[in-house]
Amino acid sequence: MGIKQAAKRMIESKQMLPSIGFVSFLESTVVPIPLETILVPLMQARREKLWWIAASATLGCLVGALLFYAVGYFLFDTFKPQIMQYLTTPEQFTSFENQMKRDGFLFIFSTGVTPVPLQVATLAAGVTSYPIWLFLVATALGRIIRYFGLAVLVLYFGNETEKLIRQYKWQAMLAAAAVILVIWLGINYLA
Repeated sequence: MGIKQAAKRMIESKQMLPSIGFVSFLESTVVPIPLETILVPLMQARREKLWWIAASATLGCLVGALLFYAVGYFLFDTFKPQIMQYLTTPEQFTSFENQMKRDGFLFIFSTGVTPVPLQVATLAAGVTSYPIWLFLVATALGRIIRYFGLAVLVLYFGNETEKLIRQYKWQAMLAAAAVILVIWLGINYLA
């Protein structure tokens, strides 16, 4: 079954909101599906549940992100000797940890907003023992902007939203990347 068919089945389902949470959980862990292809049609068809759909997607994502954080946190110690022997050096890892301490919040936040797979940031945060509360705030902010931003688009543009997203997808991604870069530069060079 394709993504569009799954979205059509969810529209009429009484389990729509838990299903969205589950699909969002999968998207943030093991299945890199473009969640927007499901969310936008659902939001357009079920505008009375627009904000609930965005909230369910955000919650599912947060649960998945916590799982992957835990995987990074707990499994890294198990495989640390092999990782240090074959993939990196202690010095490189220390440098990576320091970079996560300095730029981790923005890195995690940016993966929540942009199409970069969130799994990269969640594993990195767990592996480096990035403070979990900052991790959750950064992830939540990124996904709230992403999912509730879609809801706002559907609220204002209705059935034209999918067309607008397809038409301006690259411009929106470049604009988001530019804003994140400016914030990062500002934080690093003004501090």
